[in-house]
Amino acid sequence: MNATLNSILADLDVIGLDEMNERAAMLTRVDRKYALDATQASAILSRLPEETRVLQIGGQVSQGYASTYYDTPDMDSYLLTALKRRRRFKVRTRSYLSSGASFLEVKTRGARGLTVKKRMAISPDEAGAPLAGDRRWWVMGKVEPTGFVHLVPALEPVLAGSYERATLLLPNGEGRATVDTDLRWCSLRTDGARVARPSLVIIETKSGATPSLVDHLLWADGVRPVKISKYGTAMAAMHDLPANKWHRTLSRYFAEYLAGSEAAHSSPLALAR
Repeated sequence: MNATLNSILADLDVIGLDEMNERAAMLTRVDRKYALDATQASAILSRLPEETRVLQIGGQVSQGYASTYYDTPDMDSYLLTALKRRRRFKVRTRSYLSSGASFLEVKTRGARGLTVKKRMAISPDEAGAPLAGDRRWWVMGKVEPTGFVHLVPALEPVLAGSYERATLLLPNGEGRATVDTDLRWCSLRTDGARVARPSLVIIETKSGATPSLVDHLLWADGVRPVKISKYGTAMAAMHDLPANKWHRTLSRYFAEYLAGSEAAHSSPLALAR
């Protein structure tokens, strides 16, 4: 994590995980994501009120996360999201490096537009490994309501990512905010492409219907919510894939990765961007 940003967060009073969950668990959440550079993020977060608290685990206020995403050889899961299909799904494993805990997670989106996340605990050595046995059957059960259960047998690891996250509890019941830094990805497809964005900061606010104080601090500095997906954005940056949903973020923060695919812009696939 950027040294200035880390210093700002380290100066906040800390809170443990159990208390964090107890105090923020009952919120009706509206999530907003923002992408900005570390210098601007530090300037904005330096204006947080003193009552803001930061999650501490194992004596650290920044925790390492590692994720592996699963898709078919034809990138069906990616395309369902990129092309804004009403029914879609995402499968990943996530490891919390500070605690050693790992989970297999499935996110689905149904006809009513509701996003549902289900997860099950797995051993650390299963995180990122091919789906097998009971794990694949569990994923099939969670994906089945979307109508795409037939795709599950073809799922394989396609992307590994890591980042550092700090989690803030905002005062006066305004919810949480997360601050993600040092983002890095590696394609697990045959090309082995890599993307690193150590200076990019992703702030996500999780509040009630009323925007939080962090939202207002960001807006006051000219920062507006953006469409960004760690999986979708990284895959679009590394591969020639339809990416209209994330085009603004890609153009601003991954421009050099897009430069090599400019020649493909006139193709039918590119027109979907």
